[in-house]
Amino acid sequence: MATSLLQRALGALELLANQPLGLTLKQVSDQLPMPKAGAQRLLNELNHYGYVALNPHNDCYVLTTKLSAMALRYQADKGITDVAQPHLETLASQCGELVRLAVADESGLNFVAMAQGMRAGLRYDPSPFEPVPLYCTATAFAWLTAFDDQEALDRIEAAGPLDTSLRGPNVPKKLSDIPPYLAQTRERGYCYVADMSSPGMAALAVPLYDKNGDRIIGSLVIGAPTARLGEAEINAYLEPLQATAKRLSELSQLSEYLRHAKS
Repeated sequence: MATSLLQRALGALELLANQPLGLTLKQVSDQLPMPKAGAQRLLNELNHYGYVALNPHNDCYVLTTKLSAMALRYQADKGITDVAQPHLETLASQCGELVRLAVADESGLNFVAMAQGMRAGLRYDPSPFEPVPLYCTATAFAWLTAFDDQEALDRIEAAGPLDTSLRGPNVPKKLSDIPPYLAQTRERGYCYVADMSSPGMAALAVPLYDKNGDRIIGSLVIGAPTARLGEAEINAYLEPLQATAKRLSELSQLSEYLRHAKS
């Protein structure tokens, strides 16, 4: 019973994390799924401990900032951002574009740090802390080369349906569209995509290995408007991108954290 309650509590948190405007009691009850009375008790408990709040204007439950604050505090205590940030800043300065670091854990692949090298003009400023879509990003494809095609597709499928709305024209429409990107990434040692996760945006990503160099534990990526990140820029940015990924892998503090981030 305790495990079942814990699973439902975590399920409710994950559900609300994907709904920034919140969900009503009935929506939570239907989507978990569980009886309405049980969902009410669960949400009351989460509210009592400060993880969930009820918006009185629309009767929707929303996440508070408690979970995100815990995650940021944990990362700060581990020193991940402190040790990685100077390397990201240097690379961002070299290429003049956005650089982001993603690492893997049981839940998938998540961005944990970033540096913005573009000081003027069109900038892309996403949140530095968010899950990486596995079906439509160079960041994910670089990491997914750690697995054979079937396991990679299983992980993508487990993360949810392929949502092509608001994506670029080159977004994969079905799972079978993805293995060619993985094969090309394995062959080249990097992944480049354009007009895929967002229209008008491109990304160049390389795998991030553990300190021993035998396990892929994340990705390092440069993102920019497609007009500023094409073949010429790949040739110019790939070497510093790979060198930065190697330095990050060799950082003892970062490697120790990543060693325990099961993928």
